Amino acid sequence: MKPIRLMAGFFTVGIWTLGSRVLGFVRDAMILALVGPGPLYEAYVVAFRLPNMFRRFFAEGAFNMAFVPMFSKKFEREEDPRAFAEDALSGLASVLIVLTLIAQVAMPWLIFATASGFTGQEQFALSVEFGRIAFPYVLFISLAALFSGILNATGRFAAAAAAPVVLNIFLVAGMAVAHLVGGDVARALIWMIPVSGAAQLALVWIAAARAGFALRFKRPRWTPELARLVKIAIPAALAGGVVQVNLLVGQQVASYFQHAVGWLYAADRLYQLPLGVVGIAIGVVLLPDLSRRLSAEDHTGARHAFSRAGEVSLALTIPSAVALVAIPLPLVSVLFQRGEMTADDSRAIALAVAIYGLGLPAFVLQKILQPLFFAREDTTTPFRYAIVAMVLNAAAAIGLAPVFGWIAPAIATTAAGWAMVILLAIGGRRFGDVARFDDRFRARIWRICLAAGVMGAALWAAARLLADALQTGGLRYLALAGLIGLGIVVYFGTAQVIGGVRLAEFAGALRRRRG
Repeated sequence: MKPIRLMAGFFTVGIWTLGSRVLGFVRDAMILALVGPGPLYEAYVVAFRLPNMFRRFFAEGAFNMAFVPMFSKKFEREEDPRAFAEDALSGLASVLIVLTLIAQVAMPWLIFATASGFTGQEQFALSVEFGRIAFPYVLFISLAALFSGILNATGRFAAAAAAPVVLNIFLVAGMAVAHLVGGDVARALIWMIPVSGAAQLALVWIAAARAGFALRFKRPRWTPELARLVKIAIPAALAGGVVQVNLLVGQQVASYFQHAVGWLYAADRLYQLPLGVVGIAIGVVLLPDLSRRLSAEDHTGARHAFSRAGEVSLALTIPSAVALVAIPLPLVSVLFQRGEMTADDSRAIALAVAIYGLGLPAFVLQKILQPLFFAREDTTTPFRYAIVAMVLNAAAAIGLAPVFGWIAPAIATTAAGWAMVILLAIGGRRFGDVARFDDRFRARIWRICLAAGVMGAALWAAARLLADALQTGGLRYLALAGLIGLGIVVYFGTAQVIGGVRLAEFAGALRRRRG
């Protein structure tokens, strides 16, 4: 993939992901307003996390990290990639169907394993009920991830990036209809989860067929290539399992504090906006690009792609992190505080947002560094690093809970994120210059940090001047829009002047994407 196509792909994925995250805000704001941060909301959070955890474990984590590099190389070399994809599809579907059936029976134990603090409370029975409804989502969305991997590997990013928008459209529409007709909003919400998964699968299945990969199910068979896929995927699955263990530990700790599961989930949704738009977009585009370049022995191009991915992502992530730390309460209160959501809820969520903000650059850097290993079909090394991060996360979440209470899981997540980045950076040195940022990156990164610092100071001061407006009816939306606009102008203006970013480069990439 040429550099201009890399940047165009990044903007395609980023823009669609931005749309998904904006709709996600609408969804979460509606849930908090119509349902509130009480038992129904916490049951929804736990139930929805179950299929999402298994999705990341089987599909977006283990499976795609193994499948995408192998498929990319077969596609590049014209080694019958369609047959390989059909074998992978049939094998994955078989495993997921069995998993879904087992989960229906074992749901009470799964809920206990993920939120034991709910035992004996209303949330437990609700979580079991909601979990059984929502879990089939993992079947649809994991198969959709396979088709998305095919599309991404062939340089077609739009349909795969647009698929998550479907989820939020269905959830928002389901809640809106239930509210208008006086129905049960929470149950309408949970039923829309598997329905939206089926719609997402249909979208990427059709897109892949139009791209020349009209896959069909067939009887699963064990082939040498599938054996290699599984061999590569197992360490990635274990690494993905470590990440999910981190989430489980945090949720377990939070389940012993009233409303904490909901608070941490709401904060997670806020910092996921820049993480999704930047980090996930870069990761989705960078992995197949690096795989093809390394297969073609294009090490110079691989280093250039790696450096530009790091430069662009951090140019957008660092100011986002600074904003989350500088003005978390205005962001949370304006976006979420209405209906059943109180000012105390906003203050609690804002604290978690600020702590997650400190870890945001680390979460994005992981998305940049991990493809260095995955592109070489090395999933074992990141697994070892993930184990270290898991131990640190668990020790911090459990050990700090008696001191910091419900916020300990957020502190642990941020600390473990930075530990993982340090390990990946050290381990990546063995790949030589390909894993080292170039001179242009090193010249710009400190300027990016300086511009973000100037922006943070301006936002902090402006938020205090607009304190009353940020709490006044409809005026608070204008006040927040003004804060965001100020931050954009100050950051990009400062960065342009001191040479941290070149706006012409962003504009050129956008023009090439439209072209």
